[in-house]
Amino acid sequence: MNFHIKEAADKIGLPAHTLRYYEQEGLLPFIKRDEHGNRIFNESDLLWLELIVCLRKTDIPLSELRAIVELTKEGDGTALQRKQIFEKHKEKMMEKKRDLDSAFAKIELKIEYYDELEKQNHKTKLNEELHVK
Repeated sequence: MNFHIKEAADKIGLPAHTLRYYEQEGLLPFIKRDEHGNRIFNESDLLWLELIVCLRKTDIPLSELRAIVELTKEGDGTALQRKQIFEKHKEKMMEKKRDLDSAFAKIELKIEYYDELEKQNHKTKLNEELHVK
C-alpha cells in the first residue's frame, strides 16, 4: 500500500514538514515520487521512518543517521559498520540512562523529604488546635 506525505506523516505521528526535512537531510533516499512529483511512501518507508523517530527520541545525531543511510545504500557488506554505529549509540544511551537514574533517585529523596515535612506540619497543626481548645 502506498501513502502520500500527509498520510505517511499521520501514520508516523510527525508533521509532513518533518518528513520533507528528513528527505532533504538525506535520511529518506528510497522515497519514490509519482508522475506529479509527489512523494509516495510504502510500508517499508514507514518502518524506516519509525526507526528514525525512535532513534531521534534517543538523541542520535543526524550525522550518524546519515552514515547509517549511506552504509545501507552500499549493501549488506556494511552490516558490521552499521552495527558498530548502533552499539556506540547504545553505549551513549546507557550512560544517559545512568545519569537519569541518578537524577530520579535524588528527586525521589526530595519528594520523601517533603512528604515527611508535610506530615510533621500536619501533626504540629493538630497539636496546636488541641491546645487552643
